Amino acid sequence: MIRALVFDFDGLILDTESALIGAYADVHAAHGVHFDEAHFLRSVGHADYAFDPWRAFAPHADRPALEVERRARNRDRDLGLQILPGVVSLMDEARDAGLFVGLASNSQHDHCERHLARIGLLDRFNFLACREDVPSPKPEPDLYKLVLNQFGLRGHEAIAFEDSHTGSLAAKRAGLFVVAAPNPSTAHHDFAHVDLRVRSLAETALKTLSARCSG
Repeated sequence: MIRALVFDFDGLILDTESALIGAYADVHAAHGVHFDEAHFLRSVGHADYAFDPWRAFAPHADRPALEVERRARNRDRDLGLQILPGVVSLMDEARDAGLFVGLASNSQHDHCERHLARIGLLDRFNFLACREDVPSPKPEPDLYKLVLNQFGLRGHEAIAFEDSHTGSLAAKRAGLFVVAAPNPSTAHHDFAHVDLRVRSLAETALKTLSARCSG
């Protein structure tokens, strides 16, 4: 019996990943520097992936100033983001069915909570598990195990919603039923291990998912 839904945040509730990459692209374009999008896409979904976002700039470039510019452009893009399709309806169904709703994110609390408050979803969650709450980020299962422990559940009693290979692998390792809804930044990821892949969360519903989990 399904007793909880657990959502990723970046790229799943809001497409902050595309906004971030777009902000980096904006700064590169403003300075006439080539933007290697593939280089940035490789970082999506990884909390500890080390890469140099300004490697295309000259060695003497003012990197702190570039980062300030990126943050400003990122804020502008973030303000235009809409909740991705299907998220609210699944949360509504979970509330009506008396299910727990959790968050498992590789991002920090301040990032997730700021966005969730702005879009009116923060109070929909019973528990938030973020990067600083566990020893190891996704793809390790620590975040999902923390949510399960908080709710007093086992993996088979919860459904995870993810948009990336890294996140979906973490959920699978914790024993959850995993639904992958890739965004434009993660569509190329490997999702062979998930239980269900959809184009968006609007393509599914709690009743359908519960039937699949028990089937």
